[in-house]
Amino acid sequence: MVTMYGIRNCDRVKKARAWLDARGVAYDFHDYKTAGIDRDRLAGWARELGWEKLLNRAGTTFRKLPDSEKAGLDEGKAIALMLAQPSMIKRPLLDLGDRRLLGFSPAAYAEAFAG
Repeated sequence: MVTMYGIRNCDRVKKARAWLDARGVAYDFHDYKTAGIDRDRLAGWARELGWEKLLNRAGTTFRKLPDSEKAGLDEGKAIALMLAQPSMIKRPLLDLGDRRLLGFSPAAYAEAFAG
């Protein structure tokens, strides 16, 4: 089963969900705001995808952090930040079972669901 992780009101998540819905792709939706995320899953994604890609530095939540919290970022600190404030996780994250897609790209989604 496909699971999409994200935040319901995020524009990129809305676009990704609309793409899946238009093609009849069944998926579960996991909203970080209401369901949170567990450390082990987040750490696994960080190992697979790279914590640098997983951490949404462009978002308002990260940009509002004091410089002292942004300084010396490493995987452990990034995971702690994302656990404390899941809106810092880049979204959507689509779990296909055998691999994950981070962000939304119509071309990447089309390739993932081809055939």
